[in-house]
Amino acid sequence: MQMRFPKAQLVFVVGVLLATWAHAGLFEDDEARKAILDLRQRVEKLRADTDQIQTSSKDENAGLGRGLLELQRQMELLRADLASLRGVNEKVAKDVADLQQHNKDEAQSLSERLSKLEPAKVSVDGVEFVVTPAEKRDYEAALAVFRKGDFVNAQSQFSGFLSRYPGSGYALTALFWLGNAQYATRDYKEAIVNFRSLIAKNPEHLRAPEAVLSVANCQLELKDSKGARTTLTNLIKAYPQSEAAVAAKERLASLK
Repeated sequence: MQMRFPKAQLVFVVGVLLATWAHAGLFEDDEARKAILDLRQRVEKLRADTDQIQTSSKDENAGLGRGLLELQRQMELLRADLASLRGVNEKVAKDVADLQQHNKDEAQSLSERLSKLEPAKVSVDGVEFVVTPAEKRDYEAALAVFRKGDFVNAQSQFSGFLSRYPGSGYALTALFWLGNAQYATRDYKEAIVNFRSLIAKNPEHLRAPEAVLSVANCQLELKDSKGARTTLTNLIKAYPQSEAAVAAKERLASLK
């Protein structure tokens, strides 16, 4: 490693040497000139070395400064990249949350739509059975028309229902209401057909005693007193504990 000598030190060193030699008086003129030249060369060399060291130091400082500026620039770029990445992550997280909510809503909507298409268990007139949503809707629509007193349209509704769903669990009850709608519009013969169809298909049906009584009422409207009397008598024998049997007894009494 080269030693560094400030210019002031160099001057001081040269002065000391010259003073020493002059004081000693040990040199001849030629020898003195040689010594001075040698000393001057040494001084110049020291000065050159010192300048080179100072220049090198300046270059090193400048290089260090440039390195620090580049490092600072890289750090700023890194901060910007991190901020951008943070923003991207936040957006991705939001998009994922939105997608999850959308999928949840879609699944719930699909489940609700499927539930409307799935068969359901119902209980009508003491009988429990499974029906499709469309079947249930059509039966209830026909019954609602009947209850409003629109018996003509009720006939059409129940007839259409029985055509579309001949094996439905609602079928026997639909026959009963169809017969009543026909009775209300004085279509007694067709009403008798439907009431008897109900009885023949299931004599134990909850509506069977009422259906038998309705047949007798239709017969009376048709002036078939003999037929009505036979029907009422059979009703009392077949369903003695029913409310229809009580009404049948009253009718029989009025026919005598």
